[in-house]
This record gives sequence, C-alpha cells and structure tokens, in this order.
Amino acid sequence: MRRLAGATAAASLLLLSGCLDVPHPFRDPGRVGRSLARNAPPARLAVPVPPAALLGDAAAREWSRDLAAALLEQTVPAMAQPVRPGDWWLRLGAVTRGGQVVPTWSVMTPAGVVRGSGEGAGIAADAWAAGDADTLRQSARQIALPIAGALTGIQADQMAQDPHSLKHRAARIYFAGVKGAPGDGNVSLAQAFVASLRDAEDAVQDIPRDADFTVSCVVTVSEVIPGGTGHPQQHLQLVWRVVDAQGKESGAATQLHDIDAHSLDGHWGEVAIAAAQEAAAGVRQVISRYSGRDNTPLPPPAGTGSVANAPR
Repeated sequence: MRRLAGATAAASLLLLSGCLDVPHPFRDPGRVGRSLARNAPPARLAVPVPPAALLGDAAAREWSRDLAAALLEQTVPAMAQPVRPGDWWLRLGAVTRGGQVVPTWSVMTPAGVVRGSGEGAGIAADAWAAGDADTLRQSARQIALPIAGALTGIQADQMAQDPHSLKHRAARIYFAGVKGAPGDGNVSLAQAFVASLRDAEDAVQDIPRDADFTVSCVVTVSEVIPGGTGHPQQHLQLVWRVVDAQGKESGAATQLHDIDAHSLDGHWGEVAIAAAQEAAAGVRQVISRYSGRDNTPLPPPAGTGSVANAPR
C-alpha cells in the first residue's frame, strides 16, 4: 500500500522521519520560561535610576526605562522602579575609558551582593553626555543580551544546587494521549511515543498528579486534494502540545506531511514509530528549553555560595 506520494510503501516508511518537520518552531516560554516548575522566581527585576552613569537625571531615568523594555523583550520580568525589599535588581553605571564612555551593569541579589557583571560597548562621550535618545536605546538593547544570559546562568546554578531540580532527576511527564488520527493511529502513535520518550531525562507516568509536564497530541487530516503524482492526497498534521504543572503552555512540536489519500485509514505500523520518535525528540527539546535543565550554570563569585531565586 502506498503511504507517501511518489514513493513505494517500503520507501515511505523509511523516509517519513526525514519528511516531517519538527519543531515548527518552538514557541517562546514567556516570562516564566527557563525556570523550574514548582520553583518560581520573584515577579520582577528592579531597574532603578542609576546615580553614577555620567548622565543627567532625565537621561538616567530614560536609560533605566529603555533597559527595562529591552529586558522584557528577552523575557526577563524587569521593571524601571526603585528597589523594594526582596527584589533582585540591576545596578547600572558608566566609566570613561580611552575617550569613550563604557556602560557597566551588575546583577544584584536582594542582600546587595553582586551576582554577575559586565560592560557594554564604548560610546562617544559627547553623545552619551548629551543623553541622546537613540544612543541610550541602542546601549540598552546591546547590554540586555548579556544580562539575560547571566540571569539564565544564575537560574541554572540554582537548579544545580537543588537536588530536586530537573538537573538531578528525570522530568515527570503525564501523556494524555493522541486524538483525531485515522485508523489505529491514536493507539499506535501513543504506544510508540511513550516508548520513544522514556530515557534518563524523561519519565512517563500514567496519572497527572505531581507531573512536571503534560503532553498531548492532536492529529488532523484534510479533505482529499488532487495529487501531483496522479494519486489523490491528504494533508496530515500532528501537533504535540506541552504544558507545565500550572497549565501554561511550554511549547509545541508540529509535524506536517502530505500522504496518499486514505493510506493511513488502517494500520499505521512503522509510520507511527517514525513519527513518534521524531515527536519525542521535539518534545524533549521543548522541556529542556523551558525548564532550563541544559543551561550552563553561572559560577558564583569567588568566596560566595549560590543565591536562590533569581528572576528569570
């Protein structure tokens, strides 16, 4: 039986995984992304007006607002406001060097300890001193990237220190099954997916209780359309959705393919195995990106230990 347009049955089974498209692309996890479920970070990173940035008061306020906006674009929950008790915050500044102004930044813990720091690119001193709006905005966008990277590394270090985090145990995954597939696809895909997903990083369980993530799959098949090879075709779509313990979407992997019309109305066989193996790899990437379990920890400053609950 022909399964894929323009190929024999045997070839179609071997080539399916090469034809499916996973992921498509994964969605950004949002402000709470890259943090371990059940270990949520504080709600904000304060960005107060810097008192030592070689700027006038109005320009200093504008720079802090620009940086908060740039960090929000990087999914960091930053707010241009004074530091409140319990806040992680960003200490901004600037120094002169070689006739230029070099912006500086430090990520500060609620106890006032520097947890990470860096510098931005040098800027012409006259443009900086004038508080040029474009100059301040470009500077904010440039340093937002390393700041976001530092926060990701801080979060990864917290996870490394937490024996219960996903860096030290397999993710508990509840698989809610497959819906909408023709033939025996619901059962065949589900069985193959569970077998493909289990490994040292992911454990599949039968009940939703205490699961870190829930995975489900919806299959849709289009109406019959004319095929370019002389065989009528259908458009097959499989969407594997991942949500966290709070029900927030962590990401989704989508597989798309055109098949010979009604070729999967019966037994899926090796097609289910190929599709499930590819889907499992996509789901595993969603979980790794969302949880941050594969991120590289940022070492704590010399002479200090890790500090809990960074905003990321």
